[in-house]
Amino acid sequence: MTNRANKFALYVLMFNMFIAMSGIGLIIPIMPQYLDTFGVAGQTLGFLIATFSLAQFIFSPLAGDLSDKHGRKKLIIFGLIVFGISQLTFGISTELWMLYVSRFFSGLGSAFIIPPMMAFVADITTYEERGKGMGLLGASMSLGFMIGPAIGGFFSRISLEFPFYVATTAALVAATISYFALPNPPPKVTTEPATIVKRENLFKQMKRSTRTSYFVILIVMFVFSFGLANFQSTISIYVDKKYFYTPTQIAIIITAGGFVGVIAQTFIINKLFKRFGEMRVILVNLVIAAFAMIGILFVHMFWSILLVSAIFFTATSLLRPAVNTLVSKLAGNEQGFAAGMMTAYMSLGNMIGPALAGTLFDINMSFPYIIGTVILLTCFTIAFIWAGKNRTLLSDLGS
Repeated sequence: MTNRANKFALYVLMFNMFIAMSGIGLIIPIMPQYLDTFGVAGQTLGFLIATFSLAQFIFSPLAGDLSDKHGRKKLIIFGLIVFGISQLTFGISTELWMLYVSRFFSGLGSAFIIPPMMAFVADITTYEERGKGMGLLGASMSLGFMIGPAIGGFFSRISLEFPFYVATTAALVAATISYFALPNPPPKVTTEPATIVKRENLFKQMKRSTRTSYFVILIVMFVFSFGLANFQSTISIYVDKKYFYTPTQIAIIITAGGFVGVIAQTFIINKLFKRFGEMRVILVNLVIAAFAMIGILFVHMFWSILLVSAIFFTATSLLRPAVNTLVSKLAGNEQGFAAGMMTAYMSLGNMIGPALAGTLFDINMSFPYIIGTVILLTCFTIAFIWAGKNRTLLSDLGS
């Protein structure tokens, strides 16, 4: 980030990410009561989140492809508009099938927001500054997810539908600001082979991703997204059903964890990358996230649940920019492709995690957290072995 224009562009991207994630986060504290009006519970909540992630999975590689071909700006604006309208339709839905359709289009909109923005950061930052740029984008993601539940909890006092109207307005305002204020630099793609890859369909791109140098890191993205989505999708309904927490209390739990994560991503993450490298940050936080996830079953007071949740959310908030930065460094000229793949693997985790967690939750409240912990620790083992075999490569990258 060597000039003022690039810094300004990064600030606009951070604002867009904040708006998108706050729109996703604001529904979390109100969903238990909102779904009660439809007479459904945990499994439906899980599948609603999975529907969002299914659309994100399908369209993220396409968004990365199109952003490499046509530039990032148009895709971001389109995604914000679709996302905003889908939030409105969710809030005015009267039938369960309408909720599923709305969440699908929310995922589609998100797919056209996140990969182009990640690739945009790679376009406007130097190799050395990329970790900082990804960290700031990740911080805005965490901040949005932190503020979103607080907004949802506050405005739910007016009505359960009102937070969705707020999310719609915010997304459309972000699209308008992006149209007038966001530059449109050419993507950093120079090689013909990369262009050919991006014209492949989703499944061929997924197959090709298994042959990249960063495939194991994509698996890490999938697994920690699985664990994060598992936790996020069930924590609100867990404390609602077990402790009868209100939307405001649920919002506080999620907001506090997000706040600590934002502080870490804004002021600490770049220092951690420079001192320890992205790979060590990934490994340590996988372990912390795993123990925090299982720890939620052994705490019962509000403050202790708040503390364990904060530890979990902080660990996962550090994982995301670490994974994004490491993959971006390994991707070379294929930034759009890599960003699309990262979001696709993230979406797979976000899709499978809530669907499985919701089903397991209806069987036993503890099962989602036990299974999630096992999967996170398995991921740590795989990543640890890969890091040992690729020590030279990681050393050359400063990781």
